[in-house]
Amino acid sequence: MNTIDIKRIKDKLWETAVDMRANSHLSAHDYAEPILGLIFLKFADAKYAKFEMEINKEYEVRKDGRRAYAEIFEIAIEKAGIYVPEKARYSYLLNLPEKEDIVAKAISYAMEEIEKYAPFIKDTLPKEKYSDIPAANLKILLKNFQDIPTDGKFDIFGEIYEFFLGEFAMAEGQGGGVFYTPASVVQYMVEVIQPTAGKILDPACGSGGMFVQSAHYAAKHGFDPDNLRAYGVEKEPSTVKLAKLNLLLHNMRGEIVQANSFYEDPYDSYGEFDYVLANPPFNVKGVEYDRVSNQKRFNEFGVPRNSTSSTEIEKVPNANYLWINQFITALKDNGKAALVMPNGASTANDGGQKEIRKRLIESGYVSQIVILPSNMFNTVTLPATLWFFDKTKKNDEILFINSNKKELYTQVDRAHRKFDEAHIQNLALITRLYQRNSEAYKELIDQYIDKMAESEDKGYWQSKLDWVQEKFPNGEYLDIDGLCRVVKITGESSIESKDWSLSPGMYAGAEQELEDSEPFEEKMERLTAELKEQFAESIQLQEEIRGILGGLGYEI
Repeated sequence: MNTIDIKRIKDKLWETAVDMRANSHLSAHDYAEPILGLIFLKFADAKYAKFEMEINKEYEVRKDGRRAYAEIFEIAIEKAGIYVPEKARYSYLLNLPEKEDIVAKAISYAMEEIEKYAPFIKDTLPKEKYSDIPAANLKILLKNFQDIPTDGKFDIFGEIYEFFLGEFAMAEGQGGGVFYTPASVVQYMVEVIQPTAGKILDPACGSGGMFVQSAHYAAKHGFDPDNLRAYGVEKEPSTVKLAKLNLLLHNMRGEIVQANSFYEDPYDSYGEFDYVLANPPFNVKGVEYDRVSNQKRFNEFGVPRNSTSSTEIEKVPNANYLWINQFITALKDNGKAALVMPNGASTANDGGQKEIRKRLIESGYVSQIVILPSNMFNTVTLPATLWFFDKTKKNDEILFINSNKKELYTQVDRAHRKFDEAHIQNLALITRLYQRNSEAYKELIDQYIDKMAESEDKGYWQSKLDWVQEKFPNGEYLDIDGLCRVVKITGESSIESKDWSLSPGMYAGAEQELEDSEPFEEKMERLTAELKEQFAESIQLQEEIRGILGGLGYEI
């Protein structure tokens, strides 16, 4: 099945989900879990069906022969990793009569039965979510998900699940950012740190996208994803369920724990992980100082603290540097990390944050800082920043990259941008060349030439090839104004000389937008002008439609 076919299936399934919402009282949040649960039911049925003949044959042999007798579910778990009883089979649910609440009850019962024989997903499936959905809608969903192809390869289920997570996050707006980081941002993070084998920690894992993209990277580059193991921590119980199913549908080993990462450390993380990837909540204000100040993982570089005392419970002024401490201290001696931070963390001074940042920079573990384009996230309109750590780094410098350039992202709609695959490859190439990996340059050139030969849109791939050859004509790293620059930690024109700022704009030549840097009056003036422009475009579009309809003999 090619990419076009898979996209057609995704679009059709999403259209069904949107129709269900339009014809019911459900919000995006309400209908996300039940739909994702049905994707899992179809996956479980397809996986069991693949091994069913083998399971039944083994059952008969053990029952009638000298070998120790085993229940059929034990053989199923052994061979397929899951047991799906008759009343949990997809065909059984699909053929139920459409009346009253029979369908909803049957789906819930099917999930209970599957969980009964699979303790690793106990209390994960959204069993209680179907009672408010009309039977007619459930039947439509069951019928449409039946069309997911089951040709023995199960990657498509994970791909569809991830696609739906992204669409639900987009539909929920800011609420969606709690459980989902846009896939293209995660793909770039993963492309830089190159996870191939070992333990991955995400202490704010949402629905598990960091783990999934790490497994994709390993498989794409010829490594066995089974050699990666995921360790996630997530505060919200409903999101823990999404993450567990995500790992299961992607056949990825690991565990997800429901906990508050500030106060609990379920994996005893200090020095235990090969990789850390995360997009944690920004600028958290309410963390209690006494509950984190004595934890080793938060004290490597210091805990932010208000200078004034108070009779009330002392709170950490901003938790961004708690996260940063956690990410670095969790790494093994050869570990690497990638995380999303608000731009303000690059220059923050209050509560001792500048001193913490100074110690962090002096450690030598910061490998690069990348400013992202604005509008890459549902929750943040201004650009955020990617921080990369590498404990194997041996030099006293940091690479700064500005990806907030039109040739390095795609405008999806008015409110959202993303990286295409070629943007990710071009940005990652900067890192590879900085690491003196000239072979990566040759491979990317060859890849773009092959793409031009295969694709109908030769101009697109030619433009990406041109960018690479124009920026780095000799296949070697260069400092380029407005794009990238390597900066020494100490000495002339160093990070030290810039008061320990990690703002990419200060070094790479791009102005960095801070969360609150725009005065209110200027912001209102800008937003009002933008709204006026959008209204004008709307009026113009209406006139054009009227003209077209008028030409066809219709008046509106």
